[in-house]
Amino acid sequence: MTSGHNDQAGFSHKEAQESPEAAGICVAPIGARNIRAGRVRTFRAFSWPRFPVWPLLVFLLGAIPASAQRIEFSWPTPNRAWEQGRSFEAWVQPTVSGEPASGLFGCVRSNGTQFHEGLDIRPVSRDSRGEATDKVTAAMDGIVRHVNTTAGNSSYGRYIVIEHPELSPAVYTLYAHLARIEPGIFPGSRVTRRQVIGTMGRSAGGYAIPKDRAHLHFEIGLMVTRNFPAWFTWKKFGSPNEHGLWNGMNLMGIDADDFLRAWRQRKVDNFQQYFDRMHSVVRVRVATSRVPDFITRYPELLRKPLPAGTVAGWEIECNSTGLPFAWTPLGAVDVMKLRPNTAQIVSVDSAALRAYRCKSLAKPRGSTYVPGSDLTTMLQQVFGLR
Repeated sequence: MTSGHNDQAGFSHKEAQESPEAAGICVAPIGARNIRAGRVRTFRAFSWPRFPVWPLLVFLLGAIPASAQRIEFSWPTPNRAWEQGRSFEAWVQPTVSGEPASGLFGCVRSNGTQFHEGLDIRPVSRDSRGEATDKVTAAMDGIVRHVNTTAGNSSYGRYIVIEHPELSPAVYTLYAHLARIEPGIFPGSRVTRRQVIGTMGRSAGGYAIPKDRAHLHFEIGLMVTRNFPAWFTWKKFGSPNEHGLWNGMNLMGIDADDFLRAWRQRKVDNFQQYFDRMHSVVRVRVATSRVPDFITRYPELLRKPLPAGTVAGWEIECNSTGLPFAWTPLGAVDVMKLRPNTAQIVSVDSAALRAYRCKSLAKPRGSTYVPGSDLTTMLQQVFGLR
């Protein structure tokens, strides 16, 4: 959401959207075929050869809660290193520094002071001119929400955002620096996992990516607020918002490499389980009766149900990047010492704050902490605090 810096030129994917100047792997849970086969044999053993087994199986599988289902995911490029279980050095595209970790997610640039909100995947094929030619494919089934065809309008260059409404929560995936976008890819179009959506490239606005560092910038995350246009106008950036709700400043990524490693190792089966495992770095309380659209769009992040009456406030847990992954509605007694529409930090993991220097979530003030710039921006966007 905040300064997600371009991994190849030191520019911010998020800030640069304010102005042009500024295969596949996948799959069903292990043992799924055996389970189905076992059920078929069971029905036959009871002498029901004409019983329509598959409709029943579909019904039974559909009854499994989303929190227990295993997602299907495919690596978005032809690079097979990830599928083969090789280390990230085999698929990542480093920055000019040459450090492999600089193409990963997090505080990976400028000695840990610069944030990168995605994974940079190197090409495996080039044409006679040395330009990348890898086809980029949708990582999961979903609906295209945004297509930017004008490279100069964003530091993402040409990019596509796909939302995955069947997942819990309904994360987005983002594919940036494309050389070409496939015909038929437009907002509202439905895409399937492994469907070609574009060609890897090095398009960018406000800076140049050399051909030897062409790559796909890939993100997984959550959209912050549907009230983003109002916040953008209030900030008076001095340039139009060319990307609506899918502006990079309104997107908060997760560490896709960390998620996919946990998924492949079967530590988690889906995004809800991954969010449930997140570590709380900052816990903040906000006194407001407002129910943000963030939590109505991602109700899986609620720690307890919304009350029948009015909410008096919220306690929110944020991870090391400031993503609000756990929400607890509060009653009047819980926020009685707070002025309306104000926020108070309840607890911090000071060691994690020091380790994640590229984000400003909480600053010490005397014996307490106050929100840092990145946490303040999130609270402004989500709650409309001014």
